[in-house]
Amino acid sequence: MNNNVIFGINGPVITVKGPTEFKMMEMVHVGKENLVGEIIGVTEEYTTVQVYEETTGLKPGDPVTGTGNPMNVLLGPGILDNIFDGIERPLKAIEEQSGAFISRGSQVNSLDDQKEWDVTLKVKVGDKLNGGEIYATLPETQIIEHRLMVPPLISGEVVEVKPDGKYRLFDVIAKIKDEYGVEHELTLCQKWPIRTSRPIADRLSTSIPLITGQRVIDTMFPIAKGGAAAIPGGFGTGKTMTQHQLAKWCDADIIVYVGCGERGNEMSQVLDEFSELIDPKSGRPMTDRTVLIANTSNMPVAAREASIYTGITLAEYYRDMGYDVAIMADSTSRWAEALREISGRLEEMPAEEGFPAYLPSRLAEFYERAGRVKTLCSDNGSVTIIGAVSPQGSDFSEPVTQNTKRFTRCFWALDKSLAYARHYPAINWMESYSEYFNDIDPWFNENVGTEFVEDRTRISALLQEESSLMEIVKLIGSDVLPDDQKLVIEIARIIRVGFLQQNAFHKDDTFVPLEKQLNMMRVILHLYDRSKEVVAQEIPISKLLALGIFDKLNKMKYDIPNDKPEMFDDYIKEIDEKINSII
Repeated sequence: MNNNVIFGINGPVITVKGPTEFKMMEMVHVGKENLVGEIIGVTEEYTTVQVYEETTGLKPGDPVTGTGNPMNVLLGPGILDNIFDGIERPLKAIEEQSGAFISRGSQVNSLDDQKEWDVTLKVKVGDKLNGGEIYATLPETQIIEHRLMVPPLISGEVVEVKPDGKYRLFDVIAKIKDEYGVEHELTLCQKWPIRTSRPIADRLSTSIPLITGQRVIDTMFPIAKGGAAAIPGGFGTGKTMTQHQLAKWCDADIIVYVGCGERGNEMSQVLDEFSELIDPKSGRPMTDRTVLIANTSNMPVAAREASIYTGITLAEYYRDMGYDVAIMADSTSRWAEALREISGRLEEMPAEEGFPAYLPSRLAEFYERAGRVKTLCSDNGSVTIIGAVSPQGSDFSEPVTQNTKRFTRCFWALDKSLAYARHYPAINWMESYSEYFNDIDPWFNENVGTEFVEDRTRISALLQEESSLMEIVKLIGSDVLPDDQKLVIEIARIIRVGFLQQNAFHKDDTFVPLEKQLNMMRVILHLYDRSKEVVAQEIPISKLLALGIFDKLNKMKYDIPNDKPEMFDDYIKEIDEKINSII
């Protein structure tokens, strides 16, 4: 008989009185409906449980049953092209069972255990296998091969292998005997605790960029595969849209999108867009390489706290197969608010703005799980984390933004004034930064061209100079500036409007390859260099502007298709002809 019963209830936090057998972070079932919970505090007097479902209707005296295992997720085929809640319950299956709203205590397998998969075995009897090595493969979707790996903590000799064929999730397809003579069954799935990083063989340098096709990111503030970036911005600045663009177009093999405390209509928009979008690399639907974790703002707050750990664990699982994975966490501020609410109910001492004192360490736990690694199966994989932050009132000095900056090396600051001026992506080029330049610039020199880094440096310098000049213009107007400084302002306008601003709804501008980005910079800087010759001869800048070439460069992102880079040579030729005509 179960002697562990509820003593007190405070929202999602319940207490059990007296000494128990429960362990810290153990997964438990609460009440007669078997609600999912996790042990977060143990003393001789009380055990504290965090419940991941709505606690309405629970009462003192209801049972609390331990599982003996930590909070974990089921890892296996069927994760991709699926949508889960914060604790890996499949929302499609729950909808079939209980309708549009999730009923409490829903007992649904995380993955479909009746579906048959076409499995190809990669080992034979007598083979020695270590943790993380691949023993079978199967086509999970038409573009992603699922590689079944020995659980990381198990190794031994293969003593039994089933023939290739169709198998279900929990079917035993091989057995290995470890050094102690214990046999372990290998199925199509394994479990892993969400708060524990999956082991790796080695951590590699972040020397390869994650190509996104967004000019302001790839050129000005690039991120490396295995890096971590933050996208802070107030309401309406385009955090979610920026993450949508990155999820659609970045060159990661697999996308994990975590909607953490976001509005339900935004998550439904993600679902609709991803189901309609065709992956440019494979021609298949985008959902074939995407997994969505939806924990909307009206779902239980405790599950929101678990959702990003669930997401990063799924990402690490595919990383261990040798894939490059990008995880979008939208938004970590809502996750931090869940921490604050639970901390308040636990009556912990609050720190700045009411957030718990352990907020920085929890953020570090999450972002430090990013990285480019050598996996246990001797392949290379990566997890890139891109976390949105929603500071109230666009105040970047608040605790979540400031602590996130400590653990990320890329900061894409969204600007409210740019967003209201319809400049997208609304990434402020003066407040944003990337610390990956030294790591990935050799890759750009080798794969794009040595002039890429040089041109980016010159573009950045022009924007910095324009910012300084605009302070003078605000005070006394632009008429007093000499022509060489007026030229800087005009060229910077082309950089801002013609280069940094990007149209997500234009077929050629929604994704721009690096070659086109380089050519656009080359043409803009060529115009600047030739215009300096004109100004040096004391020819009025008004004559330059009258040529119409400045306006034409603002539109070259639309006028030149991505697959016709030779057209940029025509622009350079036209610039030379028109400038020669007035010199």
